[in-house]
Amino acid sequence: MTRPLIRLDGVGKAYPAALGTGGRLRTLWALLRHRSFGDSFQALHGITFDVMPGQSLGLIGENGAGKSTLLKIIAGVVKPSTGGITVNGRIGALLELGAGFHPEYTGRENIYLAASLMGMARVDVRGRLDEIIAFADIGEHIDQPIKHYSSGMVVRLGFAVATATRPRILITDEVLAVGDESFQKKCIAWMESYLADGGTLLLCSHGMFHIQKLCRQAVWLHHGAMRAFGSAADVTREYLAYHEEKTRLEKGATDAPPPLRSDTYQIREMRLNGRPVESGPHTLNQGEMLMVTGIVHSPDGRTPQVAVGLVRADGAGIYGVVSDMDGFPLRRVAETDFAFGLRYPNLPLLPGRYLVRGHAMDPEGLRMLDHVETTLDIVGESRELGVCRLAHEWYIP
Repeated sequence: MTRPLIRLDGVGKAYPAALGTGGRLRTLWALLRHRSFGDSFQALHGITFDVMPGQSLGLIGENGAGKSTLLKIIAGVVKPSTGGITVNGRIGALLELGAGFHPEYTGRENIYLAASLMGMARVDVRGRLDEIIAFADIGEHIDQPIKHYSSGMVVRLGFAVATATRPRILITDEVLAVGDESFQKKCIAWMESYLADGGTLLLCSHGMFHIQKLCRQAVWLHHGAMRAFGSAADVTREYLAYHEEKTRLEKGATDAPPPLRSDTYQIREMRLNGRPVESGPHTLNQGEMLMVTGIVHSPDGRTPQVAVGLVRADGAGIYGVVSDMDGFPLRRVAETDFAFGLRYPNLPLLPGRYLVRGHAMDPEGLRMLDHVETTLDIVGESRELGVCRLAHEWYIP
């Protein structure tokens, strides 16, 4: 049975919340005496998962969620406060700009320094020096002190050293967020080759495209705890949906429909693929049919109109249609109740979280007098961008 390269079991990390000079001195004294330092900030708690050989794992979360702390614990830079961690393999870590570099040394000198810290012998570095310098592609700056380098140049040099050491486990923290586009493409191509050769990658990134492209699985950290762990497609979809809903709430949106009255046009019932909207959230595989059905109440017995719309979780509109636009008359099923049905064959939405909204309208189709809303999760794996798939084909012009 294959054993994990990395195993985390209930890992937690607390930092002292020392305020002022006196607080810092008390904390230092407590640490020297191996005692509790009192007030603390819990950066991580209860982190448990395995990383198997050849796995590509993405790490996502908001700023301050604990991502960098977790990577430092895995890399052995920081010790956990609670729980245990086992690492079976040599790790190459690109955690912070300039980590392992001396600012007064030239880029060439720092290659030897950083490679030795990653466990590479000097004779091996000498044999691959030209390859490292070519990958970094920083020109004559290679013989200048790196204190004069830009952040992008530092990342180029650090990643170039990692490509030469080719560790069994590679940890990168926002490496793709600093370099220019051409260098990002070079890094992505190298990572794909590294994974194809059986390497194991832990990639921390705010770019969901990079996570979806390079990682099979992902961990979502939220306030120091694991909020989701699973396939990269599923976890990134949940993460993006969380941000869309957060944006909508920050704009003052509310999920509560207006109060219903018996003397106005209203949606008495609405279903998605036969399920009542109240039983949501609803899930649909990418490309499947979506059927929206319902009953609209008309207080005066006149045939009402109905509007159905699809929006992103943040409220941005995608598509909406009113029954009278297509000349569709709702069917009377009772003296004051009318039925409707709307089909979206092969719904082209990309994986993500959306809202399906229904609106009861007056017979003239001028006023929206009721509102029903439910969540729809489209599931599947796709690296396409945007919200929907457009029919397309590539060709040689």
